Amino acid sequence: MRFKRLFITATVVCVLPGSGFCQDLFIAGTSPERRPENAPVISKEIDKNGNWYGKALTGVAQPYPYSLHFLENQGGWFNPFIHPGAPGPYDIRGWHKGK
Repeated sequence: MRFKRLFITATVVCVLPGSGFCQDLFIAGTSPERRPENAPVISKEIDKNGNWYGKALTGVAQPYPYSLHFLENQGGWFNPFIHPGAPGPYDIRGWHKGK
């Protein structure tokens, strides 16, 4: 009951014209076709040299399947495919061999 009252009070304060309390509040989903002006942007390009591809293709035999084409478009975001996973019998690519 207390939370409900607090929620209603906060909503009323935000909706009151001229209150200015929630003036800069960003509500996600109100303009999905537009990216917010202050949204972060990945600006760093990664250097995909032979070492990077060697690590990314660990345990994959040539000829490489076409399904790995996504590596050409890989940016600076996290990709679990290029990091070691679970050890033991689940290590089908051999990331943990010799450890």
